[in-house]
Amino acid sequence: MNETTLKVEGMTCNHCKAAVEGALTELDGVESAIVSLQEHRVDVIHNDKISVKAMIEAIEEQGYDVNA
Repeated sequence: MNETTLKVEGMTCNHCKAAVEGALTELDGVESAIVSLQEHRVDVIHNDKISVKAMIEAIEEQGYDVNA
């Protein structure tokens, strides 16, 4: 398993947290996603099947900006 940390701008509440975590955990290859609202980041545990690009796109589809 790999761990990737992505900086996510625009998350302010538990709804934001749930949207980002849900979008990521629906992706094939993502084991878990844990958002830190205070640090504006998400830590993703995943295998090699999923690309960072795909994770970023899933977050951006929810309306948030990502800085890899």
